[in-house]
Amino acid sequence: MQFTRTGVTSRTRNVLSEEPLSIRVQGKPYAVLMRTPGDEIAHVAGFCLGEGIIDTYDEIKQIASCDGGDTNVVTVTLNPARLFKAGPILKRRGFISQSSCGVCGKEVVQDLTQSVRPLQNALRVKWDQLLACVDRFDDYQALYETTHTSHTAVAFGSYFQPQVAGEDVGRHNAVDKVVGKLLISGELTNTSCIVLSSRISYELIQKVGRARIPIAMAFSRPTTLAVELAEKLNISLVLISGGHTLIAYSGAQRIIHV
Repeated sequence: MQFTRTGVTSRTRNVLSEEPLSIRVQGKPYAVLMRTPGDEIAHVAGFCLGEGIIDTYDEIKQIASCDGGDTNVVTVTLNPARLFKAGPILKRRGFISQSSCGVCGKEVVQDLTQSVRPLQNALRVKWDQLLACVDRFDDYQALYETTHTSHTAVAFGSYFQPQVAGEDVGRHNAVDKVVGKLLISGELTNTSCIVLSSRISYELIQKVGRARIPIAMAFSRPTTLAVELAEKLNISLVLISGGHTLIAYSGAQRIIHV
């Protein structure tokens, strides 16, 4: 029902779905995420990369929905070599990715720069190429157009052509879905830029760094910790401001203004 000064009317509105996704690694519960259903396998693959559980997709022996096709539960089985390497991460699960982990910013950045190598990337891009990515962003917000609730992430390739997109109630999930799709298809190494509808926190820079994507752009200002981590990891962190304005908080050397 809609209430206004002129009266009460009946209205139908679309509401974004939100359901839990249980992730199991080696048969054991690892994490439960609240997300918008869809792209579960890609979502979990991207999540595993961001967490450091895997470095490459071929380190996953099997990834599948379980419990009779229940898409709210996905199980991941690692190959033996990767399981040995990931052992410490599985034991301290959630330490890096928790936004309220009880440690100070400097400790977080130090931990993340030990687990995520700085990018050695010589990419140079014209600023109008980045603006062209921004101009195409709305083409990939179907859920947002109907619900005005979802977050969106869109990846662009070596020539700044659109690659894949992801929408979700959670901004982290949208990134994981995009990274997972690229990881599964083998196109992640060809990704130059990711554009996000949300603000960028350090967890998102962690995911971008693990995915080895050199440029991250967003429509909202980043946090101080995100900027510090982006500088440490040599990621260009760019704010999309009103009109045709881009503000680089880090990695400005990649952007050419001509």
